[in-house]
Amino acid sequence: MKRTMLMAALGLGLAAPAFADLALATSKNCMSCHAVERKVLGPSFKDIAAKYKDDKNAANALATKIIKGGSGVWGPVPMPANNQVSEADAKKLAAWVLSTK
Repeated sequence: MKRTMLMAALGLGLAAPAFADLALATSKNCMSCHAVERKVLGPSFKDIAAKYKDDKNAANALATKIIKGGSGVWGPVPMPANNQVSEADAKKLAAWVLSTK
């Protein structure tokens, strides 16, 4: 019984950061064009994580792209600039996107 409760508590503790970042992505309107597991207008977060898994500069580059926007990497649909996203939030979002499996 104690082991079951411990495993449940650990599971909730590990899931909490993912929910917090999904909430941030939702609050910043990322989910209007992206989804975790499937392409919407933009690529899925899982596809982004896979593409940049070996790129040591990916977190900084994605944080910049979140704020400034970009085009041409994933096809003809450009990603608009998101000037309302702070640098700290962009870095948090980029780290979360890159951590999706």
